[in-house]
Amino acid sequence: MRLSEWRASSPSKEAGGAKVAATVDPVLRSLGAEPDPECWVAWGEEPAVRYTIFVPTAAGLITTYVRVNVPGEGTRATGKLIRWSRVQLGELSMETQGGHRILSFQVEQQVLQGTDDKADRIARFGLELLAAVDGRTLPPEPTSKRGATKKPTRTVAATKPKSTKATSGSAIARRAPTSG
Repeated sequence: MRLSEWRASSPSKEAGGAKVAATVDPVLRSLGAEPDPECWVAWGEEPAVRYTIFVPTAAGLITTYVRVNVPGEGTRATGKLIRWSRVQLGELSMETQGGHRILSFQVEQQVLQGTDDKADRIARFGLELLAAVDGRTLPPEPTSKRGATKKPTRTVAATKPKSTKATSGSAIARRAPTSG
């Protein structure tokens, strides 16, 4: 899901507002995110106060911590780009019971949990991150209800050089995952 879609569905009007966007967007762009990137927003228990944005890029995972209203200072955003080899991911686990799916996945010590459709979106995001860490291409979309399967359209992470020496001209695949 695009950042603009997350903002439109924000549980707090302030958290998705223009003042917060004016603080967050320059941080994301400076760390290598495209305008209105595909991402995951972990709203947490107090989205009107703080939340986290995860943006996968070719270089790694951008993690941005947003404080909506710091007393006496206004909005604050702290971001970092974590190389794929350093990204900390937990196990992607799903449970079904009574026709419902319950999923849990940990990204950089943030636990993402959801049921049914949200669980499916978290699972897709988790699969994309796991593929990026391994330097693999995106897995194909699951089969839809109509029986059609979507083909993967992009590569997840940088291609690895064959030698151990760094090469200045190594090809880097463009990463634009879908999630959320």
